[in-house]
Amino acid sequence: MDIKREDLVQLYYYLRLTRRLEERFTSLYHQGKILGGAWTSNGTEAVSVGYGYALKRDDIAAPYFRDMGVFLVRGITPKRLMAQYLGRKTGVTGGKEGNVHVGDLNFGVIGFPSHLADNYPVGAGVALAFKIRGEKRVVAACTGDGGTSRGDFHEGMNLASVRKLPIVFICNNNQYAYSTPLQLQMAIKNIADRSLAYNIPGKIVDGNNVIAVYTAAKEAYEVARDGGGPTFIECKTMRMHGHSEHDSAKYVPRELLEEWKKKDPILHMENYLLEGSISTREELEDIDTRVKKEVDEAEAFAEESPYPDPEDCLKGVYATPL
Repeated sequence: MDIKREDLVQLYYYLRLTRRLEERFTSLYHQGKILGGAWTSNGTEAVSVGYGYALKRDDIAAPYFRDMGVFLVRGITPKRLMAQYLGRKTGVTGGKEGNVHVGDLNFGVIGFPSHLADNYPVGAGVALAFKIRGEKRVVAACTGDGGTSRGDFHEGMNLASVRKLPIVFICNNNQYAYSTPLQLQMAIKNIADRSLAYNIPGKIVDGNNVIAVYTAAKEAYEVARDGGGPTFIECKTMRMHGHSEHDSAKYVPRELLEEWKKKDPILHMENYLLEGSISTREELEDIDTRVKKEVDEAEAFAEESPYPDPEDCLKGVYATPL
């Protein structure tokens, strides 16, 4: 698949923006400015940036908490995301929460709670609506390797297969479900093999290669858009931080991290652009400067934003009466 030069450069930009923004979240967390947890996609940014960038504007993303790249690609700004983590009124949830359990349907992003793989059946439901209405739109739903062992993963896959829905399931296989390594989660080598039980094509891609993720996702979206049904894409990568910033990840062998450090997705893309004479070093440095400025401005915006009014906690909250 031929990819335009401007798209390749944009992919690099979003990789850099995702990394820089989440590094700032980490810094603010350790300064005590973020109450609660801080989750990052460090080392796995190519997954969310790749599958998010391949979506069309009218498509829907059902991400999970390591998909910061999807939020950014879809148009949710660093300012709103920074304000979200700092619990400010200008954040995505208006200050109701201080982490990334967020979504914004104005940008085609479904919000999610903590429970992983819950977005699989929800995404399948959205895809069913698209099919019933005859709309040429697709859904991309992502979860981690641990999420594929939950019941909602299997329910979503089964429904999508039976009804041949326009949805693509993404798995960010970052090797650890919190502290449980893959080999203690399942007795198969490839998570993609789980899709065979539902007669869904399974693909395996290098999750540290944003071009590979983008290409596989885009091809799968077009199959789904044309009525060909779902695809499952396993992106093999490695989570380079703990489950969240409160987790030191001492259970991960240091040599494993060193091995994956050499495969860093940003370094991979940078080398591709330079060695292929697609970009110059100066252009990439300009992008890095632009990204730093955006993140600095986002932090200043969030710090200057007000906290929500106390009565705001009751707005937009719904419950079914007994």
